Amino acid sequence: MPHLNLQISGPADPALARRASALVADLTVETLGKPRELIAIEVRFVDRALWFVDGRSLEELGRNSFFLDISITDETNTKDEKARFIERAYAQLSALIGEVHEVSYIHVVDARAAAYGYGGATQERRYQAARIAAPR
Repeated sequence: MPHLNLQISGPADPALARRASALVADLTVETLGKPRELIAIEVRFVDRALWFVDGRSLEELGRNSFFLDISITDETNTKDEKARFIERAYAQLSALIGEVHEVSYIHVVDARAAAYGYGGATQERRYQAARIAAPR
């Protein structure tokens, strides 16, 4: 639970990938309250000549961009928490990457608990098991 995909324009840079993944992991813990040990992040780099905004490549525009996609279990965060996450992630990733085009997206995916999980169990199954195990 949460799974993040982060695409950054430019050549592969393991040091930048490490800093960016640490940044979004910290934001996911601090803003969305997710357990750090369950955060999985994939970072990919896309050549600026192959990333287009309004029909022009980032290389032509002399800009950078990113796309952050985060899947969380539906109904576990408020609209305000998600809005804060998007605002903070945009600001911090822009500062880290530099020269970021405004058309850089962050998508918080509210995945249904019965259709999302890890370790072979859905989030709904984990929720139900925790309810049964909890003392009344």
